Amino acid sequence: MQHKFGGLGIAMVTPFLISGNVDFDGLTALTNHLIDGEVDFLVVQGTTGEPATMSLSEKQAVLEHVKKVNAGRLPLVFGQGGNNTQAIIDGYQDFDFTGVDAILSASPYYNKPTQEGIYQHYKALAENSPADIILYNVPGRTASNMSAETTLRLAHEFDNIIAVKEASGDLGQVGQIIKSKPAGFAVISGDDPLVTPHISIGGDGVISVIGNAIPKDFGTLTHNAMNGDYKSASAMHLRLLDLIDLLFVEGNPAGIKSALKTKGVCGDYVRLPLVRVSDATKEAIRSELEGLQ
Repeated sequence: MQHKFGGLGIAMVTPFLISGNVDFDGLTALTNHLIDGEVDFLVVQGTTGEPATMSLSEKQAVLEHVKKVNAGRLPLVFGQGGNNTQAIIDGYQDFDFTGVDAILSASPYYNKPTQEGIYQHYKALAENSPADIILYNVPGRTASNMSAETTLRLAHEFDNIIAVKEASGDLGQVGQIIKSKPAGFAVISGDDPLVTPHISIGGDGVISVIGNAIPKDFGTLTHNAMNGDYKSASAMHLRLLDLIDLLFVEGNPAGIKSALKTKGVCGDYVRLPLVRVSDATKEAIRSELEGLQ
């Protein structure tokens, strides 16, 4: 039986208008585009959603809008992390978590805590969280790796810590977690280029960036791998590698927003300090997308 957060999850972008305001029409279009694309669950306000440059009221409005459009059709994850443990706990009071199935919480960034510090951080969150927690290990952004031992310690000790999004890029570490995790704990890839090998060693799927633009194609890849059809999954995986590289060459989410604009889903505006991709990258992304048709 597939975990509630198995298969293809999407780290949704937050569409913006040229004015810098949230584009709620674009957010409606994106949500329906993903649901029509048969993804398995939605992630609101993950890193790809640019929460670092959004106010509390904007985050609340985006969450409520996606909840309304989704209307309970897919499981919903909300991103809420940070490097001030008590501030996260206090912030639980700021949101209505009705209809939210889990909170995705990145390991603390910048502070560079020890493994014991990371454990104590998540322990405090687990003891206060209004929803289940998905751990998020992304050392490329946090400058601090959460070890397999720490992930497993948390997974075994707290029933409401139900999964990890692993974006360390270290399949050896991923394998150690899969080998020793408790039953029902999901190990989700946070790296689009590694989804096929991740699933092949027992992983449960992916929280994807590229899936914003091509949910059906990336869903086919993911579901083929989860069904053991690695020949088909690998063929699609290799076909998409150049596009995946292009989407990240000038940073995320600028690349995926360019792809979404090309697809006619929403605009490509981002907030400073991020900027839109160059014309050369935009054209290369367009060319790759056309080649997939």
